[in-house]
Amino acid sequence: MLQSLAGSSCVRLVERHRSAWCFAFLVLGYLLYLVFGAVVFSSVELPYEDLLRQELRKLKRRFLEEHECLSEQQLEQFLGRVLEASNYGVSVLSNASGNWNWDFTSALFFASTVLSTTGYGHTVPLSDGGKAFCIIYSVIGIPFTLLFLTAVVQRVTIHVTRRPILYFHVRWGFSKQVVAIVHAVLLGFVTVSCFFFIPAAVFSILEDDWNFLESFYFCFISLSTIGLGDYVPGEGYNQKFRELYKIGITCYLLLGLIAMLVVLETFCELHELKKFRKMFYVKKDKDEDHVHIIEHDQLSFSSIADQAAGPKEDRKQNEPFVGPQSSVHPDASAGN
Repeated sequence: MLQSLAGSSCVRLVERHRSAWCFAFLVLGYLLYLVFGAVVFSSVELPYEDLLRQELRKLKRRFLEEHECLSEQQLEQFLGRVLEASNYGVSVLSNASGNWNWDFTSALFFASTVLSTTGYGHTVPLSDGGKAFCIIYSVIGIPFTLLFLTAVVQRVTIHVTRRPILYFHVRWGFSKQVVAIVHAVLLGFVTVSCFFFIPAAVFSILEDDWNFLESFYFCFISLSTIGLGDYVPGEGYNQKFRELYKIGITCYLLLGLIAMLVVLETFCELHELKKFRKMFYVKKDKDEDHVHIIEHDQLSFSSIADQAAGPKEDRKQNEPFVGPQSSVHPDASAGN
Protein backbone atom coordinates (compact mmCIF):
# COMPACT_ATOMS: atom_id res chain seq x y z
CA MET A 1 0.00 0.00 0.00
CA LEU A 2 2.75 2.41 0.99
CA GLN A 3 4.73 1.49 -2.11
CA SER A 4 1.78 2.20 -4.38
CA LEU A 5 1.19 5.56 -2.67
CA ALA A 6 4.89 6.43 -2.99
CA GLY A 7 4.86 5.41 -6.66
CA SER A 8 1.77 7.47 -7.43
CA SER A 9 3.20 10.50 -5.63
CA CYS A 10 6.43 10.20 -7.63
CA VAL A 11 4.44 9.99 -10.84
CA ARG A 12 2.44 13.08 -9.89
CA LEU A 13 5.66 14.91 -9.00
CA VAL A 14 7.23 14.05 -12.33
CA GLU A 15 4.10 15.06 -14.25
CA ARG A 16 3.84 18.32 -12.33
CA HIS A 17 7.43 19.29 -13.17
CA ARG A 18 7.59 17.59 -16.55
CA SER A 19 8.70 20.74 -18.37
CA ALA A 20 11.56 21.28 -15.90
CA TRP A 21 12.75 17.69 -16.30
CA CYS A 22 12.61 17.93 -20.07
CA PHE A 23 14.53 21.20 -19.97
CA ALA A 24 17.17 19.65 -17.70
CA PHE A 25 17.62 16.74 -20.10
CA LEU A 26 17.79 19.22 -22.97
CA VAL A 27 20.62 21.16 -21.28
CA LEU A 28 22.44 17.94 -20.44
CA GLY A 29 22.03 16.64 -23.98
CA TYR A 30 23.35 19.90 -25.44
CA LEU A 31 26.42 19.86 -23.18
CA LEU A 32 27.11 16.24 -24.07
CA TYR A 33 26.78 17.11 -27.75
CA LEU A 34 29.34 19.90 -27.30
CA VAL A 35 31.74 17.49 -25.60
CA PHE A 36 31.14 14.89 -28.31
CA GLY A 37 31.97 17.44 -31.02
CA ALA A 38 35.13 18.53 -29.19
CA VAL A 39 36.31 14.93 -28.84
CA VAL A 40 35.71 14.11 -32.50
CA PHE A 41 37.29 17.32 -33.84
CA SER A 42 40.29 16.93 -31.55
CA SER A 43 40.90 13.29 -32.48
CA VAL A 44 40.51 13.96 -36.22
CA GLU A 45 42.33 17.29 -36.59
CA LEU A 46 45.10 17.09 -34.00
CA PRO A 47 47.27 14.62 -36.00
CA TYR A 48 47.05 16.85 -39.08
CA GLU A 49 48.04 19.89 -37.03
CA ASP A 50 51.04 17.99 -35.66
CA LEU A 51 52.17 17.01 -39.16
CA LEU A 52 51.83 20.60 -40.35
CA ARG A 53 53.85 21.91 -37.41
CA GLN A 54 56.63 19.41 -38.11
CA GLU A 55 56.67 20.33 -41.79
CA LEU A 56 56.95 24.06 -41.00
CA ARG A 57 59.80 23.45 -38.55
CA LYS A 58 61.69 21.47 -41.20
CA LEU A 59 61.16 24.18 -43.81
CA LYS A 60 62.30 26.87 -41.41
CA ARG A 61 65.40 24.91 -40.41
CA ARG A 62 66.28 24.17 -44.04
CA PHE A 63 65.81 27.81 -45.03
CA LEU A 64 68.14 28.97 -42.25
CA GLU A 65 70.75 26.41 -43.26
CA GLU A 66 70.66 27.60 -46.86
CA HIS A 67 70.83 31.29 -45.85
CA GLU A 68 73.40 31.50 -43.09
CA CYS A 69 73.56 35.30 -43.33
CA LEU A 70 70.01 35.50 -42.01
CA SER A 71 69.45 35.03 -38.29
CA GLU A 72 66.48 33.18 -36.85
CA GLN A 73 65.31 36.34 -35.08
CA GLN A 74 65.24 38.34 -38.32
CA LEU A 75 63.33 35.58 -40.08
CA GLU A 76 60.75 35.38 -37.30
CA GLN A 77 60.26 39.15 -37.35
CA PHE A 78 59.65 39.04 -41.09
CA LEU A 79 57.26 36.09 -40.83
CA GLY A 80 55.42 37.72 -37.93
CA ARG A 81 54.78 40.85 -39.99
CA VAL A 82 53.66 38.76 -42.97
CA LEU A 83 51.22 36.76 -40.84
CA GLU A 84 49.87 39.95 -39.26
CA ALA A 85 49.20 41.43 -42.69
CA SER A 86 47.66 38.15 -43.83
CA ASN A 87 45.16 38.36 -40.96
CA TYR A 88 43.99 41.65 -42.49
CA GLY A 89 43.60 40.09 -45.92
CA VAL A 90 46.85 41.47 -47.37
CA SER A 91 49.21 38.91 -48.87
CA VAL A 92 52.92 39.32 -49.61
CA LEU A 93 52.78 36.80 -52.45
CA SER A 94 53.34 38.27 -55.89
CA ASN A 95 50.48 36.30 -57.45
CA ALA A 96 48.01 37.86 -55.00
CA SER A 97 49.10 41.48 -55.31
CA GLY A 98 46.58 42.25 -58.05
CA ASN A 99 43.50 41.67 -55.88
CA TRP A 100 42.34 44.55 -53.72
CA ASN A 101 40.30 43.78 -50.61
CA TRP A 102 38.51 47.12 -50.44
CA ASP A 103 37.38 47.91 -53.95
CA PHE A 104 33.64 48.45 -54.29
CA THR A 105 32.62 44.86 -55.07
CA SER A 106 34.81 43.44 -52.29
CA ALA A 107 33.44 46.03 -49.86
CA LEU A 108 29.89 45.12 -50.94
CA PHE A 109 30.65 41.45 -50.30
CA PHE A 110 32.12 42.35 -46.90
CA ALA A 111 29.04 44.42 -45.97
CA SER A 112 26.74 41.53 -46.85
CA THR A 113 28.73 39.10 -44.69
CA VAL A 114 28.64 41.55 -41.78
CA LEU A 115 24.89 42.20 -41.96
CA SER A 116 24.07 38.51 -42.38
CA THR A 117 26.41 37.70 -39.44
CA THR A 118 28.32 35.24 -41.65
CA GLY A 119 31.62 37.03 -41.10
CA TYR A 120 34.27 35.07 -42.99
CA GLY A 121 37.09 37.01 -41.35
CA HIS A 122 39.29 36.98 -44.47
CA THR A 123 38.92 40.76 -44.75
CA VAL A 124 38.71 43.07 -41.74
CA PRO A 125 38.93 46.86 -41.32
CA LEU A 126 42.49 48.16 -41.13
CA SER A 127 41.94 51.66 -39.75
CA ASP A 128 40.44 52.77 -36.46
CA GLY A 129 37.83 54.73 -38.37
CA GLY A 130 36.84 51.61 -40.29
CA LYS A 131 36.53 49.58 -37.10
CA ALA A 132 34.40 52.28 -35.45
CA PHE A 133 32.16 52.53 -38.51
CA CYS A 134 31.84 48.73 -38.63
CA ILE A 135 30.47 48.78 -35.07
CA ILE A 136 27.92 51.51 -35.80
CA TYR A 137 27.02 49.97 -39.17
CA SER A 138 26.43 46.56 -37.57
CA VAL A 139 24.39 47.90 -34.65
CA ILE A 140 21.95 49.48 -37.09
CA GLY A 141 22.31 47.03 -39.96
CA ILE A 142 21.89 43.67 -38.23
CA PRO A 143 18.43 44.47 -36.76
CA PHE A 144 17.54 46.06 -40.11
CA THR A 145 18.58 42.82 -41.83
CA LEU A 146 16.49 40.75 -39.42
CA LEU A 147 13.48 42.94 -40.16
CA PHE A 148 14.08 42.70 -43.90
CA LEU A 149 14.51 38.92 -43.86
CA THR A 150 11.47 38.44 -41.62
CA ALA A 151 9.27 40.47 -43.97
CA VAL A 152 10.57 38.71 -47.09
CA VAL A 153 10.32 35.21 -45.62
CA GLN A 154 6.79 35.88 -44.34
CA ARG A 155 5.61 36.79 -47.83
CA VAL A 156 7.48 33.97 -49.53
CA THR A 157 6.12 31.42 -47.05
CA ILE A 158 2.53 32.44 -47.80
CA HIS A 159 2.94 31.70 -51.51
CA VAL A 160 5.36 28.78 -51.26
CA THR A 161 4.00 26.94 -48.23
CA ARG A 162 0.63 27.99 -46.87
CA ARG A 163 -1.36 28.39 -50.08
CA PRO A 164 -0.18 25.11 -51.66
CA ILE A 165 -1.06 23.21 -48.48
CA LEU A 166 -4.50 24.82 -48.28
CA TYR A 167 -5.04 24.11 -51.98
CA PHE A 168 -4.38 20.37 -51.65
CA HIS A 169 -6.38 20.24 -48.41
CA VAL A 170 -9.46 22.01 -49.75
CA ARG A 171 -9.41 20.89 -53.39
CA TRP A 172 -8.28 17.30 -52.93
CA GLY A 173 -9.34 16.64 -49.33
CA PHE A 174 -5.94 15.50 -48.07
CA SER A 175 -5.07 15.84 -44.38
CA LYS A 176 -3.28 19.08 -43.62
CA GLN A 177 -0.69 17.35 -41.45
CA VAL A 178 0.18 14.80 -44.14
CA VAL A 179 0.35 17.46 -46.85
CA ALA A 180 2.49 19.67 -44.59
CA ILE A 181 5.02 16.89 -43.97
CA VAL A 182 5.26 15.93 -47.65
CA HIS A 183 5.52 19.58 -48.67
CA ALA A 184 8.28 20.26 -46.12
CA VAL A 185 10.32 17.29 -47.34
CA LEU A 186 9.93 18.29 -51.00
CA LEU A 187 10.75 21.92 -50.25
CA GLY A 188 13.85 20.87 -48.34
CA PHE A 189 14.98 18.64 -51.22
CA VAL A 190 14.48 21.41 -53.82
CA THR A 191 16.32 23.94 -51.63
CA VAL A 192 19.28 21.62 -51.03
CA SER A 193 19.48 20.88 -54.76
CA CYS A 194 19.22 24.51 -55.90
CA PHE A 195 21.37 26.14 -53.22
CA PHE A 196 23.85 23.41 -52.29
CA PHE A 197 24.46 20.74 -54.93
CA ILE A 198 24.16 22.90 -58.06
CA PRO A 199 26.17 25.86 -56.64
CA ALA A 200 28.78 23.42 -55.31
CA ALA A 201 29.22 22.01 -58.82
CA VAL A 202 29.53 25.56 -60.20
CA PHE A 203 32.08 26.60 -57.57
CA SER A 204 34.14 23.47 -58.18
CA ILE A 205 34.43 24.56 -61.83
CA LEU A 206 35.05 28.27 -61.25
CA GLU A 207 37.49 27.85 -58.37
CA ASP A 208 40.70 26.14 -59.48
CA ASP A 209 41.69 24.78 -56.07
CA TRP A 210 38.25 23.56 -54.93
CA ASN A 211 36.82 20.11 -55.40
CA PHE A 212 33.13 19.30 -55.04
CA LEU A 213 33.36 18.52 -51.31
CA GLU A 214 35.15 21.78 -50.56
CA SER A 215 32.60 23.70 -52.64
CA PHE A 216 29.67 22.01 -50.88
CA TYR A 217 31.42 22.73 -47.56
CA PHE A 218 31.62 26.43 -48.47
CA CYS A 219 27.92 26.54 -49.40
CA PHE A 220 26.87 24.94 -46.13
CA ILE A 221 29.19 27.02 -43.95
CA SER A 222 27.99 30.20 -45.67
CA LEU A 223 24.22 29.62 -45.75
CA SER A 224 24.23 28.39 -42.15
CA THR A 225 25.98 31.72 -41.28
CA ILE A 226 28.85 29.86 -39.60
CA GLY A 227 31.35 31.61 -41.87
CA LEU A 228 34.67 30.05 -40.92
CA GLY A 229 36.49 31.90 -43.70
CA ASP A 230 38.83 29.09 -44.75
CA TYR A 231 37.19 29.03 -48.18
CA VAL A 232 36.21 32.32 -49.80
CA PRO A 233 35.38 32.46 -53.54
CA GLY A 234 36.79 35.01 -55.90
CA GLU A 235 40.13 35.38 -54.14
CA GLY A 236 42.28 33.71 -56.81
CA TYR A 237 44.88 35.93 -58.47
CA ASN A 238 43.77 34.87 -61.97
CA GLN A 239 40.02 35.08 -61.30
CA LYS A 240 38.20 36.27 -64.41
CA PHE A 241 35.39 38.83 -64.13
CA ARG A 242 36.13 39.13 -60.43
CA GLU A 243 33.84 42.13 -59.82
CA LEU A 244 30.84 40.47 -61.48
CA TYR A 245 31.70 37.19 -59.71
CA LYS A 246 31.68 38.91 -56.30
CA ILE A 247 28.30 40.53 -56.96
CA GLY A 248 26.89 37.17 -58.04
CA ILE A 249 28.16 35.52 -54.85
CA THR A 250 26.58 38.29 -52.77
CA CYS A 251 23.21 37.70 -54.47
CA TYR A 252 23.58 33.94 -54.03
CA LEU A 253 24.25 34.27 -50.30
CA LEU A 254 21.27 36.58 -49.79
CA LEU A 255 18.85 34.41 -51.78
CA GLY A 256 20.22 31.25 -50.18
CA LEU A 257 19.75 32.67 -46.69
CA ILE A 258 16.13 33.55 -47.51
CA ALA A 259 15.55 30.04 -48.87
CA MET A 260 17.07 28.47 -45.75
CA LEU A 261 14.81 30.57 -43.53
CA VAL A 262 11.73 29.61 -45.56
CA VAL A 263 12.59 25.92 -45.15
CA LEU A 264 13.30 26.43 -41.45
CA GLU A 265 9.97 28.18 -40.96
CA THR A 266 8.15 25.47 -42.89
CA PHE A 267 9.55 22.72 -40.69
CA CYS A 268 9.00 24.71 -37.50
CA GLU A 269 5.31 25.06 -38.36
CA LEU A 270 4.80 21.29 -38.49
CA HIS A 271 2.40 20.09 -35.80
CA GLU A 272 4.78 17.36 -34.64
CA LEU A 273 7.68 19.76 -34.14
CA LYS A 274 5.44 22.27 -32.38
CA LYS A 275 4.34 19.59 -29.96
CA PHE A 276 7.93 18.49 -29.39
CA ARG A 277 9.15 22.06 -28.75
CA LYS A 278 6.43 22.69 -26.18
CA MET A 279 7.89 19.95 -23.99
CA PHE A 280 10.73 22.31 -23.02
CA TYR A 281 8.71 25.50 -22.48
CA VAL A 282 7.43 26.93 -19.23
CA LYS A 283 3.67 26.86 -19.20
CA LYS A 284 2.00 30.24 -19.32
CA ASP A 285 -0.28 31.52 -16.63
CA LYS A 286 -3.73 32.50 -17.79
CA ASP A 287 -2.98 36.17 -17.26
CA GLU A 288 0.10 35.93 -19.46
CA ASP A 289 -1.95 34.65 -22.37
CA HIS A 290 -3.47 38.11 -22.78
CA VAL A 291 -0.06 39.71 -23.26
CA HIS A 292 0.91 39.24 -26.91
CA ILE A 293 4.55 40.26 -27.02
CA ILE A 294 5.31 38.32 -30.17
CA GLU A 295 2.66 37.50 -32.73
CA HIS A 296 2.30 33.94 -33.95
CA ASP A 297 2.84 34.78 -37.61
CA GLN A 298 6.35 36.17 -37.27
CA LEU A 299 9.03 34.21 -39.05
CA SER A 300 12.70 33.36 -39.42
CA PHE A 301 15.00 33.90 -36.48
CA SER A 302 12.39 34.05 -33.70
CA SER A 303 10.19 31.22 -34.92
CA ILE A 304 12.25 28.49 -33.26
CA ALA A 305 11.93 29.87 -29.79
CA ASP A 306 8.57 31.61 -29.97
CA GLN A 307 5.21 30.47 -28.75
CA ALA A 308 5.00 28.83 -25.36
CA ALA A 309 1.86 26.75 -24.98
CA GLY A 310 -1.30 28.76 -24.60
CA PRO A 311 -5.01 28.10 -25.08
CA LYS A 312 -5.16 30.11 -28.27
CA GLU A 313 -2.36 28.11 -29.88
CA ASP A 314 -3.75 24.81 -28.60
CA ARG A 315 -6.92 25.40 -30.59
CA LYS A 316 -4.81 25.85 -33.75
CA GLN A 317 -2.45 22.91 -33.40
CA ASN A 318 -4.45 20.76 -35.74
CA GLU A 319 -4.43 23.51 -38.39
CA PRO A 320 -0.79 23.89 -39.41
CA PHE A 321 0.24 26.81 -41.62
CA VAL A 322 -2.90 28.80 -40.89
CA GLY A 323 -1.86 31.99 -39.10
CA PRO A 324 -4.22 33.99 -36.91
CA GLN A 325 -3.65 37.09 -39.02
CA SER A 326 -4.66 35.42 -42.25
CA SER A 327 -7.92 36.86 -43.54
CA VAL A 328 -8.03 34.64 -46.64
CA HIS A 329 -10.94 32.22 -46.72
CA PRO A 330 -9.86 28.62 -47.50
CA ASP A 331 -12.09 28.54 -50.58
CA ALA A 332 -10.54 31.74 -51.85
CA SER A 333 -7.06 30.41 -51.11
CA ALA A 334 -7.87 27.22 -52.94
CA GLY A 335 -8.95 29.22 -55.91
CA ASN A 336 -5.55 30.85 -55.97
